[in-house]
Amino acid sequence: MTDRQILGQREEDGLPRYAGIATFALLPRMEDVEHADVAVVGIPFDSGTSFRPGARFGPSYIREHSRQLHPYHQIHDAFPFRNQQIVDAGDFGVGPYGIEASVETIHAKANRLTAQGTRILALGGDHTIALPLIRAAADVHGPLAVLHFDAHLDTWDVLHGSSIWHGSPFRRAAGEGLLDLDHCQHVGIRGGIYDPSELEDDKRAGFQIIRAEEFQERTMQEIAEQILQRLGTGPVYISIDIDVLDPAQAPATGTPEVGGINTREFFSVLRRLKGLNIVGGDVVEVAPAYDHAGVTGLAAAHTAWELLTLMGLTAEEAPAFRS
Repeated sequence: MTDRQILGQREEDGLPRYAGIATFALLPRMEDVEHADVAVVGIPFDSGTSFRPGARFGPSYIREHSRQLHPYHQIHDAFPFRNQQIVDAGDFGVGPYGIEASVETIHAKANRLTAQGTRILALGGDHTIALPLIRAAADVHGPLAVLHFDAHLDTWDVLHGSSIWHGSPFRRAAGEGLLDLDHCQHVGIRGGIYDPSELEDDKRAGFQIIRAEEFQERTMQEIAEQILQRLGTGPVYISIDIDVLDPAQAPATGTPEVGGINTREFFSVLRRLKGLNIVGGDVVEVAPAYDHAGVTGLAAAHTAWELLTLMGLTAEEAPAFRS
């Protein structure tokens, strides 16, 4: 569509992809377009982290590693940046002090975008940010199906006196009536728990579990079909903690867990989730200080690109996969 701004002015200005200020995938900025169908937003917040800090530096790191992304997706035979107007809306201004106040700020800023019909793909930041983003999406669409890729359940309750932290966003969202309890799915779970009762709490929050070990025992097609059946046809929010990947694939995260899936398995499943009604999403928990050779930054940038492609793709527009 020729009226859409697909990339910035780098080629016209003679700048190579590695030069200049990095917007996500070199996309235009929010202020450069009249309306955005999807806004990539950075949320540099990690005050809800329970182990290693540093995810506040994730948004800029992911952007820097998105320079190599290209506008054509050869697996889907699609131009995700051409099918929809996608922009980089910069970072939400949110301070490091006071989790509850920060969550309210994120919710208010997200609402300004969703109220004008713009879907959000957020770059975190720790997983706490999923709660206000789900609130904003549910304000528009009602209760949401949630697809959650993670090593951990993130349906825990209070920790160190705080009811809102990066291990509780989906418990809080379920308690606020924001989730469609019949259509939520965890994928990649393997992290430790303190007591089996936590699994019962997780069921009450509306989630079914596909564990990391199942990626060895089942085909990617079987896993994708289970996800699609569980999510249904209603509005879907996709939340991806980068620690769903094994630390060998994504070491730069706050709570790494061994025995995770690899990027090939992960993308193979993601690419089969065509036709979902995706109303928002996030890629979180990238903590650059623990990375080497940009491994985690690259994985996160490409993950966001896969989500953006899915957000503009209908079932009829994507080729079928074979098991």
